[in-house]
Amino acid sequence: MAPPKSDQHRVNDRIRAREVRLIGPDGNQLGIKPVPEALRMARGLDLDLVEVAPMANPPVCRIMDYGKFRYEEAQKAKEARRKTSHVTVKEVKFRPKIGKGDFDTKMRHLIEFIEDGHKVKVTLQFRGREMAHPELGRKILDDVIETVGPLAKVENQARMEGRSMTLVLAPDKKAQEAIKKAEAEAAKEAAAEAKAAEQAAAAAEAPPETSGEQ
Repeated sequence: MAPPKSDQHRVNDRIRAREVRLIGPDGNQLGIKPVPEALRMARGLDLDLVEVAPMANPPVCRIMDYGKFRYEEAQKAKEARRKTSHVTVKEVKFRPKIGKGDFDTKMRHLIEFIEDGHKVKVTLQFRGREMAHPELGRKILDDVIETVGPLAKVENQARMEGRSMTLVLAPDKKAQEAIKKAEAEAAKEAAAEAKAAEQAAAAAEAPPETSGEQ
């Protein structure tokens, strides 16, 4: 049987083994435990039991916050891609009279470039009589800067180049790290709320306890 993919860990009741080698949330080895006991320990800490080495004998499981774990793994993979990719200057072109739908689409691409560690050259292309209204272009550039927010900083201020107005944005790494930290905390809180709701639903569905007295 092939092992599960790295992004498809067996978690909690999906673990098939009868017993596992258990690692605590602090990394301590807790020995070989029957899965029901390991599950009780994880739930007692309001955490998950995650199979991290399915091919070991017995499989290795760790008690952890699985939602937070998956988020952090995704961030590590993204950071690794950013470090291995060659940083280039990408270009995103706008028109002074661009519609909201097109603006939003271009901004999604622009933000992806910034998050991947690239600089972005923002170009406003003027045609015909539009050249008489450079304020329209500056308004678009102001909207771009506002939408990007703290993810990037202006490296080169707006300037005219022939029939185009351009500026260059560069990633603000410190701000991005702060945002990632806040997102991780939000993901942890959301996972805790979801788990609490799941436990409340399970308790509501459980049959009432009956007294042993006749």
